[in-house]
Amino acid sequence: MPHGGAFRHLHAHEIAAPVVQALIARAGLPAHTVDTLVCGNALGAGGNPARMVALAAGLPDGCAALSVDTQCCSGLDAVTMAVGLLASGQARVVIAGGVEAWSRSPLRHTRPMNADEVPLPYERPAFAPDPQRDSDLLEAAALYARAHGISRLQQDTYALQSHQRAVAGADAMRDELVDVLAAPLVDAYPRTTAPERAARMPVAAGKGTDCAVSTLAISARADGAAFVLLATQDACDEWGIQPQARWLAGASVGCASEQPMLAAALAAQLAMQRAHIRGAGDLQAVELHDAFAVQGLQFCSALGLQSTQINRHGGGLARGHPIGASGAVALVRLLADLKKQDGATGLAAVAGAGGIGAAAIVQTA
Repeated sequence: MPHGGAFRHLHAHEIAAPVVQALIARAGLPAHTVDTLVCGNALGAGGNPARMVALAAGLPDGCAALSVDTQCCSGLDAVTMAVGLLASGQARVVIAGGVEAWSRSPLRHTRPMNADEVPLPYERPAFAPDPQRDSDLLEAAALYARAHGISRLQQDTYALQSHQRAVAGADAMRDELVDVLAAPLVDAYPRTTAPERAARMPVAAGKGTDCAVSTLAISARADGAAFVLLATQDACDEWGIQPQARWLAGASVGCASEQPMLAAALAAQLAMQRAHIRGAGDLQAVELHDAFAVQGLQFCSALGLQSTQINRHGGGLARGHPIGASGAVALVRLLADLKKQDGATGLAAVAGAGGIGAAAIVQTA
């Protein structure tokens, strides 16, 4: 949901708990079978959001709860960590994903060094210790676009296609959605926009250049949650769970903090290498959380894909960016698109502030 929209009064656990409950119900599992909940969250400002979600969802008091903050990569990194818990024998059934209540995120202020100083508000923390390397994500997108000749027209065209796919695929995606509030709601953010109107939308960065970044080419702030259930084979056998997919490989990587949008492609390439996949052309579906159109275009170029080969029903530009959940949303979308194809293999990827990336390769059972 868009920031300030239908979820504006809800805290993170209030958004996430119904999603977790629906996931357990769909799997046909009693709540007490869940050993651990791993939850990505970027804006909660401390505490343990995963524990809040677990208790609000009615999971047992004995359920372990791990919170993950790798900013935009949090939701997908949480799933990768859940795989590690299963593989190491620390858990048999894990729920993992992410949530963000951006509309309710705490106000941030610096703590004064001296009694006569006042706290200073700030929008985001530092993501690199050297200020020269701590690029603002929007400015980094604009600089990359100008350096590589990615025009505003190319960016806006990519963004318009994302919205068009999301609008066209709305009915196909309904099974992935959970009614968090009492009445079913439709996300009004994806929309059909005429190219002429897109061309008149304001410039957000890079003003005065042909490669400027418009507001259309940026993923909007959003509230939301997405989770998946993972289980060992013996747990599936015991509880009668029919697996829909299996995990092939995951990757979490870093790159130069000045160029954060490169990290998604780097993570994807490493995950494909670990899964022994020769190239992205061998994948049946690819989901990228594209926070910027520039990032989506760079990702496609790096992996040798056309923009039409990713984000079948629109990406982050159409859905918005619930930071801690965005990577998990991409994975849920991927699993839904692969579900109808036996033995199909797909990739989900996301990049995060500070020059980090995450990716996962899954295959339908």
